[in-house]
Amino acid sequence: MYENETKDAILARLLAQINDDIDKRQGSVTNDLLSPAAIEFAQAYLALDQVLTFGFATEDTPSNFLDLRCAEMGVYRKPSVKAIGQVTFSGPEGTVIPVGTRVRTDEVEPVYFATTAEGTITNGVVTINAEAEAGGINGNVAQGRITLVLGDLTGIVTVNNSQPFDGGVDTESDASLLARYIDKVSKPVTSGNKYHYEQWAKEVAGVGDAKVYPLWAGAGTVKVVLLDDEKTAPAPSVVEAATAHINEVAPIGATVTVVGATELTINVSATLTLAPGANLDEVKAEFSAALATYLKSVAFVTNEHTGEPELIRYTQIANLLLGVPPIIDYENLTVNGGTANIQPTSEQVGVVGTVVFT
Repeated sequence: MYENETKDAILARLLAQINDDIDKRQGSVTNDLLSPAAIEFAQAYLALDQVLTFGFATEDTPSNFLDLRCAEMGVYRKPSVKAIGQVTFSGPEGTVIPVGTRVRTDEVEPVYFATTAEGTITNGVVTINAEAEAGGINGNVAQGRITLVLGDLTGIVTVNNSQPFDGGVDTESDASLLARYIDKVSKPVTSGNKYHYEQWAKEVAGVGDAKVYPLWAGAGTVKVVLLDDEKTAPAPSVVEAATAHINEVAPIGATVTVVGATELTINVSATLTLAPGANLDEVKAEFSAALATYLKSVAFVTNEHTGEPELIRYTQIANLLLGVPPIIDYENLTVNGGTANIQPTSEQVGVVGTVVFT
């Protein structure tokens, strides 16, 4: 809006206000005195342009301004959530494991956890609930990654996690917050209608998308199906949190069922012709990442022509293969054992399964 308010344009206007009897040429006293003021005015116009831009919610709005804009509509950024799970301690009989005992993964950049209950080693072991010290997906560690004990019990007991930790969620991204804000202002919400349940579900940390089925089991019933931020089935803790939140705000008398989406594994097999020097494992990793991105793009998307969930297309997966630079050609491509499109149900979401390349 103020792109024409440059230093030269402002200086020209300032000089125009001065009598022509006075020397205004470049290098004159008058010109030199007014030039710094013109520079400052130009900077002020730049700031005004930013203020105007930041007053709207767009993809370019800085995070802090986006928070302020969304808050006006009652839409607030979802905080991070700590991953939860269980750790098993082994050691001398009768050893007490206090609440807050710290453990971590054995990595260059370790992830730290703390027990949330006390336990005593019996018959050589004790399993105790624990949570990540910091919120975020980094706490969703795989089975067997937690191996080190910190504090007074170091060298006395050992630790491991026999099951993965899950439920960890990053602070909501700008893109997700903006999408929820747009939903809020563009979809008509009345007390307890379909859009209302969708918005309530998306207010819960860890919920990336939701489908709502009114009257799914008769009058007064509502079913809400959830995806997480990665467009896969959410952790049980996320489903529990969404259930509690929706039941708290839903109209009295509504019977609400909240479930996570069912994951539909997409298994791919093909015989590849690779460029000289290409590494098959690296090719597999690159393709798997591309497949995951594609599956996210069609998760919970309804085809506008058929009204059915968007197909997972065989030809699109073939295109993904050819999009990996080291792959020159392929043959014998199968998706879930066949060469046809995959039709998810309304409650299914495609996820990467096995990828076998030869």
